[in-house]
Amino acid sequence: MTTKDISEAEDPDLRASIAAMRRAAELARETAIRTDTDLVVVKDGRLVRIPAHVLRETRAAVMKKTT
Repeated sequence: MTTKDISEAEDPDLRASIAAMRRAAELARETAIRTDTDLVVVKDGRLVRIPAHVLRETRAAVMKKTT
C-alpha cells in the first residue's frame, strides 16, 4: 500500500486541514497556558501530559530565538 502526502491531496479541504490542525494545536497550547492546565498529547502511542509551566518555558525560548 502506498500513501500520498496529505499536502498532495486532490481535495482542497484535505490539503487545508494541515494548517487548521496547526492552528488548533497552537490554540490548545495557549489555552493550557492561560488556564494553567496540562496539555495532553499522544506521543509514540502513549498519553503524555505537558504542564503549563513547560509550555510557557518553551514559548519563551521560541520567542527569544525569533527576536
